[in-house]
Amino acid sequence: MTKQIFLNIFLFLGLISFAQNPNRVLRSIEQKNNSIEIQVSDGVYHIKFYNPKIVETTFIPDGQKFKDSSHAVILKPKKFDIALNKDYKSSTITTKGISVYVQHNPFKISYQYNSQEIISEKLGYQKDSIDEKIQFNLTQDEVLYGGGARVLGMNRRGHRLKLYNRAHYGYETHSELMNYTMPIVVSSKKYMIHFDNAPIGYLDLDSKKDNTLSYETISGRKTYQIIVGDSWFDLLDNYTNLTGKQPLPPRWALGNFSSRFGYHSQEEVENTIAKFKEEKIPVDAVVVDLYWFGKDIKGTMGNLTPFKDSFPDLKGMISKLNKENVKTVLITEPFVLTTSNRWEEAVKEDVLAKDSIGNPYTYDFYFGHTGLIDIYNPIGEKWFWNRYKEIIDLGTHGIWGDLGEPEVHPSNIIHKTGTGDEVHNTYGHDWARLVYEGYKRDYPDQRPFILMRAGYSGSQRYGLIPWTGDVNRTWGGLQPQPEIALQMGLQGIGYMHSDLGGFAGANLDDELYTRWLQYGVFQPIYRPHAQEEVPSEPVFRSEKAKRLAKESIQLRYQLLPYNYNLAFKNSHTGAPLMRPLFFEESTKNQLNFVSSSYLWGHDFLIAPVLKKGQQELEVYFPETSSWFNFHTGEKIVGGSTLLVKTKENYIPTYVRAGAFILTAKSMQSTEEYDGNNLILHYYHSNEIEESERIYYNDDGKTPESYEKGKYEFLEFESELEKKWLEIDFESEIGKNWKSEVKNILLVIHNITWIPKRVFINGRKTKFEKVKNQLRIPVKWNPKKELKIKIKRN
Repeated sequence: MTKQIFLNIFLFLGLISFAQNPNRVLRSIEQKNNSIEIQVSDGVYHIKFYNPKIVETTFIPDGQKFKDSSHAVILKPKKFDIALNKDYKSSTITTKGISVYVQHNPFKISYQYNSQEIISEKLGYQKDSIDEKIQFNLTQDEVLYGGGARVLGMNRRGHRLKLYNRAHYGYETHSELMNYTMPIVVSSKKYMIHFDNAPIGYLDLDSKKDNTLSYETISGRKTYQIIVGDSWFDLLDNYTNLTGKQPLPPRWALGNFSSRFGYHSQEEVENTIAKFKEEKIPVDAVVVDLYWFGKDIKGTMGNLTPFKDSFPDLKGMISKLNKENVKTVLITEPFVLTTSNRWEEAVKEDVLAKDSIGNPYTYDFYFGHTGLIDIYNPIGEKWFWNRYKEIIDLGTHGIWGDLGEPEVHPSNIIHKTGTGDEVHNTYGHDWARLVYEGYKRDYPDQRPFILMRAGYSGSQRYGLIPWTGDVNRTWGGLQPQPEIALQMGLQGIGYMHSDLGGFAGANLDDELYTRWLQYGVFQPIYRPHAQEEVPSEPVFRSEKAKRLAKESIQLRYQLLPYNYNLAFKNSHTGAPLMRPLFFEESTKNQLNFVSSSYLWGHDFLIAPVLKKGQQELEVYFPETSSWFNFHTGEKIVGGSTLLVKTKENYIPTYVRAGAFILTAKSMQSTEEYDGNNLILHYYHSNEIEESERIYYNDDGKTPESYEKGKYEFLEFESELEKKWLEIDFESEIGKNWKSEVKNILLVIHNITWIPKRVFINGRKTKFEKVKNQLRIPVKWNPKKELKIKIKRN
């Protein structure tokens, strides 16, 4: 026994010594306003507080200069109380939030929140012959998320993740590297670490299973921010305050897209949209791939001018579609091929990235022999934006930026601000910035729609709407889609979505297509897209597949008020549209969490069908609420796991008890959306004594409508007493919004009794009882509060 105790102590002391940096010696520690400067034997630490829940640490090795610019951070530090307390063993930097503990000998920095250590540097900063590294200690029980878009399972601990944006064509159930990586780690302990550095590198999430987190990079800043939160929502609000909130997209972006690779001609585009109109399937936008500027896939990239043989009157086509309430989105790429009709112009105007002797760097890739636009050169940025102005002036409403990793990006290509490897990961990010800032400057009355495949941390503030890349058109391709979207939402990217139906391969599978489009109702963007061998548009599928797709698309449009409200909340709080179940039950063991079910906003529980021929699905219902089957009205007690039978025409969908779900009447385009004629569903349950939901509305077009006072909030409240159920309507009207009278059909679910009387503002009113639903037509002037009282029997 004595030998065992001695051995345990020996091992423990060994771990302690390993967890320090014995070669780093403290020289001094001083406070300078909201920051702390720590001089050590091999450099200096700068610790800066943005607010009590965000702290930044930078290490500047001897002989290096501090690089102040950040691709991600826009928050300015806030002044608040910081106390530095020193003794001979340690120093503590205390705030009302995060505190930093500095052990003097051996030197060590650790971070605490709510009197608990959240993380500490292990060996801190190190440099070898190849990389610079920063190491941290992890606790044994932590689950780790982050690193951008991957297919590895929700818990990414145990993986070494390359930070290098690269497309993975035809991926399915495993992908270690994809088109959108990020230097972010999110812990189940509700903290994040953001490594604020652009060059390529690695995130090692304890791959050696020694409780070590490591960030590795080829060069750049040795800067990281630690962000904490009291809840998952608080954590994401804090992170998106640091890096910027996603602007509210135009309302039409939440509608259905017609898209494929690709429409070869103007006639093909017009005929496709005519088919949607004929079938009465709602559609809001058409996405036109690279044939708009050239006849062939190869050899024409960089033209960025309408190809007259195939699109004789592109501007006229776009104008005609606009009149039919269909927006046009055109593809662009950052490559200019030597065979394109703009090559000589691009060379002459000096817009391309260079080789070592100052000539345009050219190389081969799939589409041809090419140069790459240097968006970091003000000349290149201006030239590229002028091409976008030409595109926007055609009447387009959206920009598609493809291949923006960039898809092929030589390490030794030279940009204005660094080599290929130094700017590779932020190229898509800064490309989105170029477009977003151009819109704000030259088209200030438009909300931009920017569809791009690659970005980096903070890209959400430029309105970037990413997709999950060239996924295989198989069940294996469908299965990881919730995981990717949920992971990206945890990292501030709320609009990650998939090519509905799958992209790669000529696989005609109507069941797969149907299930993918049913899942798409509850993903941020509804955009079927695929290689043209098998149609992506429902109007060209079998009668059965078309009918089922139409049902899904119609449901998507019915949920427009709910979905638009989610988008507004994301733009103000950073809350993702798709949310893991642990947002609901954060105390549950996240080690066993899977992404097969998720929350769509606050009030929908979604269980997509991800396997062929799946007749039953195991669904867990969070214990925080009772839940109602959205399609049948069946009530399910929370905290239970049930085997649910699947239906052909929808995926398992449930609504939280006490929810108010505001829905729209049928439409063929969001342009037909009528915010004054709505249906309000209330999911009554006897255990819900009080409930409240607030819905945001504006014109769906004006940038920064909320800030300009051009909005209204519609507030719905319920209160249950012994003999009465009361529903109240209230509103907040922006100073520049003209609110109109609303006709709302109130549908109260789970009414198993026959009401004696119903009163609206004290006056007896008519109602209809249909099965377990109570239907009450309401005319409401939002300038006045309205009370509905239902007398129980």
